[in-house]
Amino acid sequence: MTKTVSSGLVLVSYGNRGVVELGDGRRVDCRWRRSVGRPVCGDRVQLADDDGHSHVAVEIQPRENSFCRANARFEKQTIAANLDQVLVVIAAEPEPSRDLVERYLVAVHGLDMRPLLVLNKAELMAGLEPGDASPLSRLQEYRELGYPVLETSCKGEPGTGALAPELENRTSILVGQSGVGKSSLVNALLPDLELQTGELSRVTGKGTHTTTTTVLYTLPFGGRLIDSPGVWEYGLWRMDRDALVAGFPEFYPHASACRFNDCSHRGEPGCAVRSAVESGEIRSWRYQSYLRLFAQNEA
Repeated sequence: MTKTVSSGLVLVSYGNRGVVELGDGRRVDCRWRRSVGRPVCGDRVQLADDDGHSHVAVEIQPRENSFCRANARFEKQTIAANLDQVLVVIAAEPEPSRDLVERYLVAVHGLDMRPLLVLNKAELMAGLEPGDASPLSRLQEYRELGYPVLETSCKGEPGTGALAPELENRTSILVGQSGVGKSSLVNALLPDLELQTGELSRVTGKGTHTTTTTVLYTLPFGGRLIDSPGVWEYGLWRMDRDALVAGFPEFYPHASACRFNDCSHRGEPGCAVRSAVESGEIRSWRYQSYLRLFAQNEA
């Protein structure tokens, strides 16, 4: 007979089981009951004790939010849950694709989290002349749009010190394309990384595959950091028009003045958003990115 003993926080989830941190700090191996579904990193779960030694998740508690990406079928796939912010890591090498940052921003705005841009490998920016369409040439404009932009380096100045105040007492996830230095940032922020991963392996009795699995770590200065490794170019799932527009908050002051309530802002007569682009109140490159993402969403 199962007995509910406690609730806990999912640190890592793989297959039909994972590691859960209990309220007293203990970490236990836990099985996911099929009828409950598979929790993700950051989920809060209710646990039951089967035989005094093993634990099973009997309930996934309601999520405050979920960080998602698109799967191969452009369907929404949840990666982690209950986050405060998303750190989008870009770098001079490899240079981010034209709309990569916008795809992340659209997702984060629609998922009720705070976006923060991190330019890693900042030392490589010296002497670099990115093209006009590169996000690297628009960092100041992102700041003017209200997005925090932090510059970091794991090989010298400016270091990673600017990150700690932004991460303290928050649950954050690091995302970005392969090669931007996420692993180096994780190592810099977590001096006890090997100890934490070793503890996860000890709990499960086997390797946790932390190089390919999303894992929640505890920061030494307070807060949690989720690392989502892997080689992937971030893609959006199919979303409704309002969700896509929400990723461009500078449209809001103008959209209510459009002639049609269901205006897609792609050329309808009386579109106040398009008029704002023409007058320079909305940046043209942001509008063009919106049009491209809209077309991809409709394809």
